[in-house]
Amino acid sequence: MKILHLTLKKEWFDMIASGEKKEEYREIKPYWNKRLLNKSYDAIQFRNGYSKDAPKMLVELNGIMSSLGLVQWGAPEGVPVYILSLGEILKAP
Repeated sequence: MKILHLTLKKEWFDMIASGEKKEEYREIKPYWNKRLLNKSYDAIQFRNGYSKDAPKMLVELNGIMSSLGLVQWGAPEGVPVYILSLGEILKAP
């Protein structure tokens, strides 16, 4: 299984863990182009912060596309972003 590792702020981590947030967003910039384009991932391991004992969860990745995201889920208004479409929580925090 190929896993993408991402760190999140508590607000977004908790919304994904509760099942409320079904997408995660990343800016369309060279850093994310290199990590996301022409790559295939099965799941995302989200980490809540940078401490060594930070909570983690593993979530199925259904696909990656670029479009406008939902502002209430953290996307910038009117700016296209990479949308990481989330599936089932495979390992809860």
